[in-house]
Amino acid sequence: MKLGAFEIKGWCPGALRPMPSGDGLVVRVRPMLGRLSLSQLIALAEAAERFGNGQIDLTRRANLQIRGVDEAKLASLQGAIRSLGLLDADARAESARNIMVSPLSGIEPAAHDVGSVAADLGQSLADDPALWGLPVKFGFIVDGGGSLDLMMERADIRVVAINDRDFAIGLDRKAGIEWLGSVAREAAAETAITIAASFVHVNATATGRMRDLCDEGIAKICSRMKSRISPLLLAVAHKEPAKLAGLFDFGAGHFAVGIAIPFGRVESDQILALAEEMVDASVAEVRLSPWRMLYARVDDMSAGHRILDAAAARGWIVTPDDPLLQIEACPGAPSCTSTSLDTRAAARQIAAQWPAGFKGTAHVSGCAKGCARSQPSNLVLVGNGDHYGIVRNGTARDKVSGEVSLGDLPAHLHQIYGFRHTYD
Repeated sequence: MKLGAFEIKGWCPGALRPMPSGDGLVVRVRPMLGRLSLSQLIALAEAAERFGNGQIDLTRRANLQIRGVDEAKLASLQGAIRSLGLLDADARAESARNIMVSPLSGIEPAAHDVGSVAADLGQSLADDPALWGLPVKFGFIVDGGGSLDLMMERADIRVVAINDRDFAIGLDRKAGIEWLGSVAREAAAETAITIAASFVHVNATATGRMRDLCDEGIAKICSRMKSRISPLLLAVAHKEPAKLAGLFDFGAGHFAVGIAIPFGRVESDQILALAEEMVDASVAEVRLSPWRMLYARVDDMSAGHRILDAAAARGWIVTPDDPLLQIEACPGAPSCTSTSLDTRAAARQIAAQWPAGFKGTAHVSGCAKGCARSQPSNLVLVGNGDHYGIVRNGTARDKVSGEVSLGDLPAHLHQIYGFRHTYD
């Protein structure tokens, strides 16, 4: 079954190169290390009200983007972002600085502090014009491990702390991560930069990724790195997280909170109310994550519970078993011109029928681009006109097995997955 045509832009928005959408310009802010001070967070929320429509997206690349910006107000918004120290000098440098950092690094005792490595990597990417030729979606991960590692997230080049001194270096390949070996902490950022520069040299296209390189290209990169990298003597472990949201007690007086917002879309007043409570709790900064969640260190359990209660009252997700954490949905209409469907209404309908204990995932996409999620899901709804194509255990770009209207969705979910079958 063939779905409707759609436009692939092939690039992601930035603050210097915004992307037009159905509700105005989308301006993406890429905080260094994925961290924002509370004063920066408050200022961005206020800027979203002044220069946009008051809506902010938390993205799967651990960034945030201000929506509904009028072109006439763009320069003023960019000035506000620059005053916060969050604007790059060049749009190409901004695009190259595409790094995800594990959000609990330096907060959880078991998560190694990788902030200095990530900062060195980000600065090198911003400063070296030769690296601005990297494909626009070429990405890096700097992972400190711990209970919320980034091993399930894809990145072209991966730098993972094995201990406080040694870092594993991995490349993204079609079959999974190819580990090259390990380097000392002080060489980790430089090694990643050298690999990226080698990729620019051997890559035949402007859009190809590390996983698209032929074996010969990978061999050339590896040969250049042979003298720099030691054998990987310790395995890089991954442990499924017990939870993503709520209060985290790491022992020995270390605490954090994790909160989400449905589908990553938050109103500026929700951020301002949350920030007010965090200021009262002496929170210094928030960390962004690829799960569209915010994390913050807190002093004690009492402060954590106060923040979670205040967040829940303003519509944030604060419990790890909320079905909305298992459902991804793109902005849909009218925010996106690629679809006429209200994707998030469909996603909320799915959440309302979610079976207790079901550990699967769902993805509602307004079109076959699948912008909200690239990984497979148990259930995928793909917009096509006024209906959704159905994909089971795949992605939005896979072949659909049938179609369903929003009105018929409850019966379909009940029949296929055992979701509660309810009618209004």
